[in-house]
Amino acid sequence: MKIYTKTGDRGETGLFAGPRVSKDHPRIEAYGTVDELNAALGLARSFAPPEALDGLLESIQHGLFAVGAELATPDPQAQGTALIDEAAIAELEKAIDENEAALPPLTQFILPAGTSLATALHVARGVCRRAERRLVTLHEAEPDIGLSTLRYLNRLSDLLFVLARVANRQSGVADTGWQKPGDPADRS
Repeated sequence: MKIYTKTGDRGETGLFAGPRVSKDHPRIEAYGTVDELNAALGLARSFAPPEALDGLLESIQHGLFAVGAELATPDPQAQGTALIDEAAIAELEKAIDENEAALPPLTQFILPAGTSLATALHVARGVCRRAERRLVTLHEAEPDIGLSTLRYLNRLSDLLFVLARVANRQSGVADTGWQKPGDPADRS
């Protein structure tokens, strides 16, 4: 099978079991951003996280393929691609709770910085927030889009924030607290 089909050369793409739409259609924007998020997680995994974290990130990547399949399908219920459910959201919440328990409480905003792994997870969190915004836009245009997918991305961005903090802590790197410009602690 060839990787190129030439069917998108005029700026359109086909949805799964659906019509052809413009490549800037809100549905394409949504699942394209989810694809970027998945790649960002792949990049984070390239920094050799501990085995448990790597397994969690791989599991999330599989979940994001499910999100993409649902978003690429005009009628996911009928096509069997509505794969994100309450159990998937509960798994993210469980991972948040377990990982957050090992962290000191936040007392201020922190900068998205630290180790390469932590910073890559912060970048992935930012992409996840963008995917969430794209999904909100799609949901406004097509209200039948599953809200569970939106909730999944919302929880995932929270988990990625927690995991970035965990990555720093496991490496002995302190989170960098935000300093309001003009505060006495501001060194600039």
